[in-house]
Amino acid sequence: MHVVCKDHVEIAIDEFVDEYEEAPDVVDLQKTHFANWEPPSHCEHCMELARFLVV
Repeated sequence: MHVVCKDHVEIAIDEFVDEYEEAPDVVDLQKTHFANWEPPSHCEHCMELARFLVV
């Protein structure tokens, strides 16, 4: 699972494919809310606002 900004979404997809050898689901965190989980507020690659969840 990767939480990333718009600039790093392609890197996160590549990392996911390398690890799991299948295509991930990409969730827009601005359009989706979770009842029991609060996503990190910043990208795992930089300090930009997190926008996508790659799972």
